[in-house]
Amino acid sequence: MPFLKWPGGKRWFVEKHASILPTTFRRYIEPFLGGGAIFFYLQPESAILSDSNVDLMEVYRTVRRNPSRVDQLLRHHHDLHSKSHYYRVRGTIPAGSYGRAARFIYLNRTCWNGLYRVNRNGFFNVPMGTRHTVNRDHDLVRASELLRRARLRATDFEAVIDRAEEHDLLFVDPPYTVNHTNNGFIKYNERLFSWDDQLRLKESLVRAKARGAQIVLTNSLHPTVHQVFGELGKAMTVRRQSSIAADSESRKHCSEMVIVSE
Repeated sequence: MPFLKWPGGKRWFVEKHASILPTTFRRYIEPFLGGGAIFFYLQPESAILSDSNVDLMEVYRTVRRNPSRVDQLLRHHHDLHSKSHYYRVRGTIPAGSYGRAARFIYLNRTCWNGLYRVNRNGFFNVPMGTRHTVNRDHDLVRASELLRRARLRATDFEAVIDRAEEHDLLFVDPPYTVNHTNNGFIKYNERLFSWDDQLRLKESLVRAKARGAQIVLTNSLHPTVHQVFGELGKAMTVRRQSSIAADSESRKHCSEMVIVSE
């Protein structure tokens, strides 16, 4: 059900490793929301969803408020989709939230590999992908219904994790920032999420665990990462196909670490 494609997204995790996720919890909390694949899979009755990407969270708020209006504007982009239309839309930002949400989804659907990237001035700069039409196989109305169960925030991860209490489920999927052979976006990620942020994340999760929260953490399969987060619980290795490549045949299988608190 996710209506956004997101680098590092967890659709593959839902398809292959959903059994790892706890089935009972009081409230669902996700501080690095991205495309929201786990949230839309679990469909919790109560949630706190957050991401530091302000534009992304505005999209979720707008879809929650009026999905039909967003879809109407997205249909307009679908009808006009072409190379000239893509770059015209990419180069302008609408004044209203509905126009901005439709623009965000349209660019996400038609840009190269669904990669979200902005330049130093904050402008989206990903080139057009190979799609000839806008993929509209999502249900924004159902997404809106689920999002109405959640508090949506655009803030630093620590402020959200610090709200986790006993029996809450924290699903934590930070940017992967350790340099290893399976990550082609190290330099980009390090500008967003430093090693100091990883250490700060670990301390916030230790506090949440002490309060009784359940934790599922995904991160880079790297000795230094395991050394930092290993005390949180049981570590396991899962495999995925890399989503960042020029074509599907070039995409390699990669391994990631998952830690489930005990």
